[in-house]
Amino acid sequence: MQLFAGAAVTPDYAQSYVYVVALGIVGAGFVFATLAISRLLQRYHPYSEKLSSYECGIELLVGDSWSPFAVRYYIYALLFVIFDVEAVFVYPWALVFRSLGKTGFAEMMIFIAVLLFGLLYAWAKGALEWS
Repeated sequence: MQLFAGAAVTPDYAQSYVYVVALGIVGAGFVFATLAISRLLQRYHPYSEKLSSYECGIELLVGDSWSPFAVRYYIYALLFVIFDVEAVFVYPWALVFRSLGKTGFAEMMIFIAVLLFGLLYAWAKGALEWS
């Protein structure tokens, strides 16, 4: 019997690691064998159209890589992150709502009011218009 991290390691306990390692080796071997067989059996006929870059049905643009990017996508992503973080804070607050008392309720209402003001501001500025 050996001591490992303050606990006795029995032969049955150590043997379970052998099973895990063996299963990992078999799984990795299966993956590599499948990839090797696929590589051996594939037909490879490269031509210019097949070798060209393809992105969402749009032909490859040759030239300057800096193209105009609509800022509204960035604003949408930023608004999503803001309100996603709000949900992350509101959910745990709701779970311990009764133990926080009036002070916890007032703090969360201030937090929600600030985020609501931000949403109304974005709406008034037209940041939520998609077109």
